[in-house]
Amino acid sequence: MTTKVNSTANKSSLGQSTAYCSQYDASLLFPIPRQENRTELNIDSTKLPFEGLDIWTAYEVSWLNEKGKPIVAIADFAFPADSLCLIESKSFKLYLNSFNGTKFSSEEDVVATWIADLSKACGSEVSVDLRSLEFEETLIGKLPGTNLDDLDIEVNHYQVNSNLLSVSGDEVVSETLNSHLLKSNCLVTGQPDWGSVVIRYEGAQIDHKKLLQYIISFREHNEFHEQCVERIFCDIQKVCKPQKLTVYARYVRRGGLDINPYRSNFEEEFDISRTLRQ
Repeated sequence: MTTKVNSTANKSSLGQSTAYCSQYDASLLFPIPRQENRTELNIDSTKLPFEGLDIWTAYEVSWLNEKGKPIVAIADFAFPADSLCLIESKSFKLYLNSFNGTKFSSEEDVVATWIADLSKACGSEVSVDLRSLEFEETLIGKLPGTNLDDLDIEVNHYQVNSNLLSVSGDEVVSETLNSHLLKSNCLVTGQPDWGSVVIRYEGAQIDHKKLLQYIISFREHNEFHEQCVERIFCDIQKVCKPQKLTVYARYVRRGGLDINPYRSNFEEEFDISRTLRQ
């Protein structure tokens, strides 16, 4: 799939030489209307077929305290799937960098600033979880479910192809499947985006080999992380017609950020423990 020349994303700083600012500047955030991609998928943003969040983890977060001493942390940002806009990732990176040379009175002040700016930019309430680098809990985990990657398959499609999907019978099953072979490319720059995907559903059993071929068919597809997950959800829903469906992806970080969208028509929460690749 070629870059969409009429996409709002082409007006962003992606792929352009950019000066990095270390003084707080909320105007650096670049929102992109979600409906641009959803129109192609026949999704009406006023009546979504799923709920979900885009969980961003920022590993390069820093600011100055009132005495000028640097503070570093890790932050998780949760953007609702029903927000009007997503935030273009490079602009988010530039925005976070603008805190590096800016003094704040407290962590609470930083978090409140993030929430206010990001909620305004995306059009919905954003939540933030700020963590010290001294946390003790184990955050690395394994994807739930059965891994498909060792299946012996022949692959001939590297452009996304929903026709590869099929069910293997009428028996209703409930299962969770995962793969680390998801790869797509940035919509604007064409840079590779490496990811892992979890698919949990209840319905007629999906053919595992066909599903893996479908996942691999994203390999030369140009689209943002959030849009890929929504496409996977819509394609499986349309072709395989499960009664319940969750699609969740964990992408490898780039520029100190990883983006982990999930969409579901029956689950409100999903385990977001990061894998070894994050």
